[in-house]
Amino acid sequence: MTAKSTRQRNAGIEQKMNRFVQNCRRAGLKITPQRLAVYRHLAESKEHPSADKLWRRLKRAFPGISLDTVNRTLITLAEIGVTSVVEGSGDVRRYDADMDNHQHFKCIKCKRIFDFHYRPFDDIKLPASILARFKVLRKTVYLEGICASCRRKTN
Repeated sequence: MTAKSTRQRNAGIEQKMNRFVQNCRRAGLKITPQRLAVYRHLAESKEHPSADKLWRRLKRAFPGISLDTVNRTLITLAEIGVTSVVEGSGDVRRYDADMDNHQHFKCIKCKRIFDFHYRPFDDIKLPASILARFKVLRKTVYLEGICASCRRKTN
């Protein structure tokens, strides 16, 4: 990573942190060191970590932090709209702090989740039968398959 791209990435993280603090205040949540640390680690991660993975990282800096605290914090952050749960099939719940339009691809071999953006997926048209029966709050696209790295390993 170049010095310029590192500065840009850090500026992006700081923008996310500022929005996070504003959203917490609007939701009436206290800005605790633990809450800030959970969000910062999530915002810096490209892995879409689980609560357990974040907890293992955070307990180095916060030895008294519990897995339950991290899990409850992540659920709360998803409820106020600063993170999302990466929906999937039968694996542990994974989280994402990137709230910009994008989609996910999960490798069924290595379990990594990759972000991608395909503009036509941003505005998927729903059938009238769905719109008549439900109020759709969120639409996501989630793909599963085998990533390039795992495909090379099997060849």
